[in-house]
Amino acid sequence: MSGAVNKAADFDRRNRDWYVDRAVQSLVFIGGISAIVFIVGIFIFITREGLGFVTSDFDAAEFFLSPNWRPTSDANPSYGILALMAGTASVTGLAMLVAIPFSLGAAIFIAEFASGRTREILKILVELLAAIPSVVWGFIGLSIMNPLIIKTFNVPVGLNVLNAGVILGLMAAPIMTSIAEDALKAVPDRYREAAEAMGATRWQVIRKCVLPAARNGLLGAVLLGVGRGFGETMAVLMATGHAVNIPSSVFDSVRALTATIAAELGETAVGSQHYQALFTIGIFLFLITFVINLAADLIVRGVRNQ
Repeated sequence: MSGAVNKAADFDRRNRDWYVDRAVQSLVFIGGISAIVFIVGIFIFITREGLGFVTSDFDAAEFFLSPNWRPTSDANPSYGILALMAGTASVTGLAMLVAIPFSLGAAIFIAEFASGRTREILKILVELLAAIPSVVWGFIGLSIMNPLIIKTFNVPVGLNVLNAGVILGLMAAPIMTSIAEDALKAVPDRYREAAEAMGATRWQVIRKCVLPAARNGLLGAVLLGVGRGFGETMAVLMATGHAVNIPSSVFDSVRALTATIAAELGETAVGSQHYQALFTIGIFLFLITFVINLAADLIVRGVRNQ
């Protein structure tokens, strides 16, 4: 009896292992909560810097519906972001037209057709493609895509919606491929086995069984790609031509919201109306990307829970 009591006392004693365990738990908690703290801190900083523009002479109709972005005009400065929103939307939309077929096709091949070493090599290549810096993609658009578009389509300028859309689509494809592949692999094998037992071919199993079962995860992958498109800066700045313009074709040069902030923030006086307007654009972008990524995360989590 006394031996059992002594053994229980040894278990209750706060020795070195107990303190190490508590320290690791605290570090993990701090690491997990720090992401939320940083996001809230960034939003507070952006809101504080742009709040003066919103609370002073802010005209929502002009800001969102006017295509005139002339913040440096001495006579009549204007802060309309309609052309900037149109440029961002056109580039992101074209990027999704490029990225969705490539990413879903790659995800289907990796998840359903490739096996063993081939699958691992393809997954590594997709991850390496995602690791390419955005400025390198921008150089590709500037030095390779620009003359190629001019020569192929006989247009005067190759820095346009088409250039940026293709580059951004290639940038967004890796993350979309990874999420889409996870969604396809999450479909239970019994679905495939039941379809094959009924005489379905391999492609019929994928088209009529696997893809419908994974549709929420695939939608989450697309939304994450859209969020990547809205938030990209350097590649879009270098490949669009950076012209304030509402595009009427894919060969028109445009300017994106993120590129406007990157190009103009360093040349504005701190605290000026132009400075605050750029931070207001930042608030708008933050809210859009936050909603898109939150929706994608909730959809992907729902698929994993199912």
